[in-house]
Amino acid sequence: MTDRSQRIRALLEAAFAPTELEVIDDSHHHAGHAGAAGGAGHFRVRLRSESLKGLTVLARHRRVYDALASMIPDDIHALSIDAQAPSGTPGHD
Repeated sequence: MTDRSQRIRALLEAAFAPTELEVIDDSHHHAGHAGAAGGAGHFRVRLRSESLKGLTVLARHRRVYDALASMIPDDIHALSIDAQAPSGTPGHD
């Protein structure tokens, strides 16, 4: 796991106390891309947290971006987000 991935994980754990969290660094798939040339990475995040219960998809994504704001755009160029309440918890998917 890269330093950036570990920082993303730490920020999301602090913000959401997730029941599930997966952080994947996809930067190697984007070598030569304009954002990658500046050193920022491409990441995928899969997050499950009770704190997301009842929020719309847009609200959940905004909360993730808020939690990672200190890393955008210098460390994170692109972010794919799958953020939901745990299975069986009503949400707005």
